[in-house]
Order: sequence, then C-alpha cells, then structure tokens
Amino acid sequence: MAETVAERMARVIGERIVSGELAAGTPLRQDHIAEEFDASHVPAREALQLLRAQGLAVSLPRRGMRVAPLDQASIQETVEIRAALEALALRHAAPRINAAALERIELALAAGDKAETIAEWESANRVFHRELVSACRMPRLLAMLDDLQLANSRIIFSATRSAGWRPGSSIAHRQIVDALRKRDYHAAVSLLDAHIRALERATADGKPSSREARPKG
Repeated sequence: MAETVAERMARVIGERIVSGELAAGTPLRQDHIAEEFDASHVPAREALQLLRAQGLAVSLPRRGMRVAPLDQASIQETVEIRAALEALALRHAAPRINAAALERIELALAAGDKAETIAEWESANRVFHRELVSACRMPRLLAMLDDLQLANSRIIFSATRSAGWRPGSSIAHRQIVDALRKRDYHAAVSLLDAHIRALERATADGKPSSREARPKG
C-alpha cells in the first residue's frame, strides 16, 4: 500500500530526527512542515501526531511540538518498553519460525556483519529484529515495535556520534539465532531481553556494548 502524504512527511522528518540532523528540543512547526512538503496543514498535523506516536516528538505546554528529548530517562523508558514488547512478540513467534524465516534472519545477520558504516549496520539491525518476531501474527504489536525500533535507532546513532562507535558483528544476535535453531525458545527470549537492555547500560556507561555494536578492527 502506498504511503500517504502524512506518512511520507513523518518518514522524512523521522529520518532527520533519528540521524541527529534534528536535535532534541528542535521546534516542529506545522506551518513550516506544510510549506516544505507543499501540502496543507491537515497532513502536516497528522505527520506530527505520527512522530509523537513513534516517540520522536513531544507536545509541550506553551512550547508546541518539539523533537523528543534523548536523556537517560527517555532512553530507559524506550528500552524498557521495547524489551518487554519484543520479548512478548518472540514468545509467540518462536514456535512458528520455519526454515524460510530462519534464512531471512540469517541474511539480516550476515548483512550486519558485512556493514561498513553505522547506517548500514543499523539498517540490517532493524531487519534482523523485525524478522525475528514477524511470525508472531500480532499486527498491532508489530506496528508498536516498528515505532520503538525507530526510537532505538536514534539512541544508537546518538551513542555512535558521542562515543565513536563503529559497527561490528553481534555475538548476541548469533546466540539468539542458535537458541531458536535448537528450539530453546525460553533461552532465545531471555537472550533477546538481555540484548535489548544492554543498550540502556551502554548509554549510561557512555560506551558501546558488545551486544549492540563493538569497535571494529
């Protein structure tokens, strides 16, 4: 299905927020957005609401809509929610993961290992996590996880800029896949939960975690 004007606006602006082009606290003016995309205020308002639902924008009293903060409290909230929901999705998905699904997961894992830039690595990371839980057959849950993954990507890009991360292979990803191949679903869910929560610890320590990315070479 083709994306709507509002969805396109939200996607473009969301990419700017995730990459850091739009910093936390930057005003998001409905009239400016409408003008940039040569559209009416209606889709611009809808785009802002989409960004808000994705955790990328906040509405502040007397200050209007702005890029959401990226402090330790907001990072903790994103990580905690994502860990709980993605673990739930994997519990439902794991028994349904077949050979074709495992192949797609492996392809995403390989793409991450071959990445030369953080943007390439993060793109592969998004695909890996999406494929991991896509068999859960819970579309509303998957939609929420897609939104949370955007917020997660923003955290990773921010940490990359501040700590000089470079993409590397993920031991945690491989451990999750190995547990799924052994049909040890409880272990796979536990490993996923620990993997996601490691990002919060890494940002709190001000250094990368081997579970999300590690220095290369």
